[in-house]
Amino acid sequence: MRYIPNADADRRAMLRDIGRSSIDELFADIPQSVIDAYRPLDLPSQSELEVYGELARLAEANEAPGRVPLVGGGVYDHYIPRAVHHVASRSEFYTAYTPYQPEISQGTLTVMFEFQTMISELTGMEIANASMYDGATALAEAVLMAERIRKRGRVAVAANLFSHDRRVVDTYAWAAGIELVEVPFTPTGRCDLARLPENISAFVVQSPNAFGILEPLNGLKARLGDALLIAVTYPLALGILEPPGTFGVDIVVGEGQCLGLPMGYGGPLLGLFATRKEHLRQLPGRVAGRTVDADGRIGYTMTAQTREQHIRREKATSNICTNSAHCALTATVYLASIGAGGLRQVALLNLEKAHYLAARIAKLKGYSLVFDGPFFNEFVVRPSGGNADAVRERLEAGGFLVESPRAMADLGVPNALRLAVTERRTQAELDRVVDILGGKR
Repeated sequence: MRYIPNADADRRAMLRDIGRSSIDELFADIPQSVIDAYRPLDLPSQSELEVYGELARLAEANEAPGRVPLVGGGVYDHYIPRAVHHVASRSEFYTAYTPYQPEISQGTLTVMFEFQTMISELTGMEIANASMYDGATALAEAVLMAERIRKRGRVAVAANLFSHDRRVVDTYAWAAGIELVEVPFTPTGRCDLARLPENISAFVVQSPNAFGILEPLNGLKARLGDALLIAVTYPLALGILEPPGTFGVDIVVGEGQCLGLPMGYGGPLLGLFATRKEHLRQLPGRVAGRTVDADGRIGYTMTAQTREQHIRREKATSNICTNSAHCALTATVYLASIGAGGLRQVALLNLEKAHYLAARIAKLKGYSLVFDGPFFNEFVVRPSGGNADAVRERLEAGGFLVESPRAMADLGVPNALRLAVTERRTQAELDRVVDILGGKR
């Protein structure tokens, strides 16, 4: 954010315009007990240059400065076009996120409507909300929504979900009294559909899953009867994959970080949530709609707000139903700037580069791919004659950032590494990975 100095004369003018004579008078409504409890920050008196130098020194203490990321698992190192940051950083977009007054919030509401439209088109669903906190909470809300619709108290969950998503779902389900039934995966890395339980409200499947493997959605809805099908998606992969809605999916959720948002040490993130129109009343969050005013001019307004402060408490779908408005705006700018053709090209680059690296590693003596199912841009490797921790240390010593083997061990796949490859990785970098694994310096 820009530094905008205010001189003493500017402050006096602003105070005069609002009918106050001093800063103390402006804050006179603050209780004295709060003022007495105030403790000034114990900061040294330093110049801006000194402060900048100290912050730079602290930043250098980060674990992986300058390393090339090969980490994935839900947050990825994608290229963000400069135009995205330029547009999203304009000051008019730094506004309050709650557009209760459409007459002064047309810009925000327009962006929400365009975001919903793009997510609906991308997922092949009939309706999308104006975003949620992140992919994990979006998935948890989808589980609660499915239970509200079917009311059977049981939801089947694929064992190859991202671990962080599963932990959030576990917490929500425990609090709501929903039993989670885990469906194991096969040696292909795909969910074992022969083990689907009966009498469930919904089945949660992720594609690409936690191993990067693509799950077959075709015909899956028919096998579930009237249970809802919840698909967790990687929106960038939809640049080349059939939309989940094509296969009869009832609810689609996902993490939108790949759509123009930086990795940012794990946030802020963007939750995507789309469903069928018949489930609109059970949809958490907000929905912006387009209408016309008395003069026939197009206008935008909040169409659905199923929150307890807007409707009767017993009819509310969620208390966590606000949206990540600026993150959604950024994703909208990203999708609009690269277009459908650009999204396909980025997805193909991810696919081709990941398969290039996987194919080269598979030819190395002492290494193998853990799963043989089709994958998108991340895959799991196992050193047959060594230790995954030692392999990770060698890669990191060579300038790469690699996920801990614990991530795969938590999913029941010991002594293995998950590697993610995005469009940002060069052939030289990928060849260097192969050289390090092959024992070359």
